[in-house]
Amino acid sequence: MRVLVTGSAGRVGRAIHVALARAGHEVTGIDTTPSSTSDHVGDLTDPGGLGRALAGIEAVVHTAALHAPHVPYFPEAAFRRINVDGTRRLLDTATGAGVQRIVFTSTTALYGAAATPPGRAGWVDEALEPQPQTIYHRTKLEAEELLAEAAAQGGPPLRILRMSRCFPEPVQVMAAFRLHRGIDVRDVAAAHLAALGHEGPAVARFVVSGATPFEREDAAALLADAPAVLARRAPAFLSALALRGWLPPSSIDRVYDPGLAMRTLGWRPRFGFDEVLAQYDAGVPEVLPWREAPPVPRD
Repeated sequence: MRVLVTGSAGRVGRAIHVALARAGHEVTGIDTTPSSTSDHVGDLTDPGGLGRALAGIEAVVHTAALHAPHVPYFPEAAFRRINVDGTRRLLDTATGAGVQRIVFTSTTALYGAAATPPGRAGWVDEALEPQPQTIYHRTKLEAEELLAEAAAQGGPPLRILRMSRCFPEPVQVMAAFRLHRGIDVRDVAAAHLAALGHEGPAVARFVVSGATPFEREDAAALLADAPAVLARRAPAFLSALALRGWLPPSSIDRVYDPGLAMRTLGWRPRFGFDEVLAQYDAGVPEVLPWREAPPVPRD
């Protein structure tokens, strides 16, 4: 299949580009930043450049966006121009070019306050209603909605992947997150590959995160006493931390459940907490050094 990946110079876009190419797809990339995975350099709001990039393309994987770390540095108008207007321009041009499928890279961050209810850990799956809080959340949700509306009205079928955290973080944070709210970028890429070939309804949404050992009934205990739940559900994780003299998280405030994606797409995340520790030991820069008191992560 001839596939265009937007945002192909970024970590996620690049990983998807590589995974699709290795699977035998003919992959083209577009990004504002020149790179070895960017065949086209330009902005999605440029109709001429976008039209050239979409010539002969059968499917689009749309990862290009401003993200949560950009919120303090870019005005809301920039988020709207790139995340919403850029997506609209991409949709219009792709539809005119005869694109047959769109896979949209979204984020679990758009669940906002809904992910952390009082008194228990939040259980986040596709049934949970988003409560976006920042301009990043709102514009990603708006982009989802405009793509979904078009697909429901006969436009290109749409698969939305709401992915959890996958950027570099301190090792003890990153390892713990793989149990409940984090994912390896290679698993993100594999999920996009699976979504590209998924047949079904015009629109489908999936939470994409690392495989969790937790169950929904653990929610209250996870918030109150995470080590006790970890002892039951993930003893190997506790043992691995103990060997290093590291303490587990005292509280876990949310769980992203990738069960629907695993059942429906035939996809399974491969890289858990043990891979984080192995990368740390090998000095892989995907994993940041251990910190005595890491800052509170933000979406």
